[in-house]
Amino acid sequence: MIRKCLTFLSVYYAYTVEYRAEMILWVLSGSLPIIFMGVWMQAAQGGQFGFTPVDFARYFITVFIVRQFTAVWVIWDFEREIVEGKLSPRLLQPLDPVWHFVSAHVADRIARMQFSIILMALFFMLYPQAFWLPNLGNLLLFILALVLGFALRFVIQYTFAMFAFWTERASALEELWVLFYLFLSGLIAPLDVFPESVRTIVMFTPFPYLVNFPASILVGLPVDLGRGFLSILGWILVFLGVNRLLWRAGLKRYSGMGA
Repeated sequence: MIRKCLTFLSVYYAYTVEYRAEMILWVLSGSLPIIFMGVWMQAAQGGQFGFTPVDFARYFITVFIVRQFTAVWVIWDFEREIVEGKLSPRLLQPLDPVWHFVSAHVADRIARMQFSIILMALFFMLYPQAFWLPNLGNLLLFILALVLGFALRFVIQYTFAMFAFWTERASALEELWVLFYLFLSGLIAPLDVFPESVRTIVMFTPFPYLVNFPASILVGLPVDLGRGFLSILGWILVFLGVNRLLWRAGLKRYSGMGA
C-alpha cells in the first residue's frame, strides 16, 4: 500500500511540476486574502473592530496559507471524466478512482509549497511588524486543523461531483457553494468581527472550519478546540456517507464510453 501511494504521488508530482508557470499563476490566484488584508488594515485604523492592523495582517497572511493548502478542484476533474467517458478505464482498476484525485491534490500541495514560501517571505520583508513565531502547540494544532480542513473541503466538493452522474454541469453546485464559502468561512473577514447572533448560527455550518478555525489557531485567537475538531470530523462523516450513497446510485446510471 505504501509503495502504491508513493508511486501515485511521484507520478502526479511529475505531472504537476511539468507546468511550473501555470503553478505560479494558481498560487497568485489564491492571493485574495492579501487584498482583503489591505482593506481591513485600513479600516482598523479607527479601532472599531477589536483588531489592530497587525492583527489583521497576521490573520490574512495565515488565511493565505490555509487557502494554498486547502484549494480543491476535484469537481471539475470528475465532471470532465464523466462527460468524456474517461472514468470507464479507472473503474477497471482495483482501486477507487478517488485516490487518483487525492494524489493529484497532495502532489499539488508539495509542488506549490516553494512558491508559497517565497510569497510569504516577500510579505514579511515588506511588512516586518507582522512577523511572529507561534508556539509549538499552536503550530501542531494548526497543521492538524489544516489537514482536516483540506479533507473536509475535498469530501464536500467530491460529494457535489457525484451529481455529474445526473447532470453535465455538476460544477454549478460548487459555484453556488462558493458564494456562501466566501462570506461565512472567514475568508473575507475574521468571524470575530461578525455580530454575535450571526456567528452563533454560522458555527453550526461547516464553513468556519475550512478557513477561520485553522487560521485563528495559528495567530492565537480564542477558539473552542474541542468543538472545532469534533465539528470537522462530524461534517466529514456526514458528507462521506452521502458521497458513498451517491456513488453507488450514480454508477448504476453511468453509461460512459466502455461502461
